[in-house]
Amino acid sequence: MFLRKIKESPVLPDVILRPLAVGDAGALSVAYTANRGHLEPWEPVRPESFFTVEGQTERIDGLLKQAADGVMLPLLMESAGTGRIVGAITLTGISLGPFCSSYVGYWVAGDQQGRGLATAALERVCEIARKVVGLHRIEASTLIDNTTSQRVLKKCGFETIGDAPQYLHINGEWRDSRLFQRILHDRDPAL
Repeated sequence: MFLRKIKESPVLPDVILRPLAVGDAGALSVAYTANRGHLEPWEPVRPESFFTVEGQTERIDGLLKQAADGVMLPLLMESAGTGRIVGAITLTGISLGPFCSSYVGYWVAGDQQGRGLATAALERVCEIARKVVGLHRIEASTLIDNTTSQRVLKKCGFETIGDAPQYLHINGEWRDSRLFQRILHDRDPAL
């Protein structure tokens, strides 16, 4: 639904943000395999199949179905020169009407850290959420000790709204999270 309205756009001079596509399974398999150790402390335990082309093909099918239903907006960060996937950012749980909100999650490749990529991509997604999707707010969570991601959120205007004990099952255990939100506008929702 919203995915078709999103155009490829630069977020850094050498990185573009673009919608997830059916043909991305191979590139995502390579990206997740290369960043497995880097992402492991911050993500759920993944089955071995997650890192395969077949596993990513199945995952992409599910994500694109949710996108077609208007409840998810999966985007990729891609190196403009090489086509290598260097991150992803996704709006999930999109709800319109009086709630007019969603959640955001993102990751950036280990070798791309410290360049401002997450901040630039998150700013762009906030713009898309406001202008294209029509959201009022976006919520995000980080593990309590993920201060790097917390800095990204704060740079992008997210405010801390509280802590949630045992909020997510990450890397094999229930972990506490810090919750953030950003209010995008104060217009009445289109009901």
